[in-house]
Amino acid sequence: MKVRKANFTDFEQLAELFDAYRVFYKQESDIEGAKQFLQDRTERGESSIFVVEDEGHLIGFVQLYPIFSSTRMKRLWLLNDLFVSPAHRGKGASKLLMGEAKNLAKISDAAGLILETEKTNAVGNQLYPAVGFKLDTEHNFYYWDVE
Repeated sequence: MKVRKANFTDFEQLAELFDAYRVFYKQESDIEGAKQFLQDRTERGESSIFVVEDEGHLIGFVQLYPIFSSTRMKRLWLLNDLFVSPAHRGKGASKLLMGEAKNLAKISDAAGLILETEKTNAVGNQLYPAVGFKLDTEHNFYYWDVE
């Protein structure tokens, strides 16, 4: 297994992984939409995507979006998407991806990484503390959806 930055030749396989990720979060399957979304983010420089490759096949990815902390006066990276195909879980791919995300934060002189996950995501809720993330129990998370 090796981790690397995604490139344009990856979009066919990456779209399938991204679609599976979205389906995991109860969204309708849309591989073409997934491919377009990923291409748009990449072409516009709106995200950084890293993939794990095993024997020529992509088996996982992480997507990070740049945001900023006014109080810290630095960039933060929002680790928005992390997914490893079910057949390849438990082999260290997630930890490789998390390591690459941390490296991006370091080389971009960011203040750090932030993420959220569902309380029911047992795998993620074990992974994140295991790779050095701390659970924020002091802040409330709010959201507003455009209807």
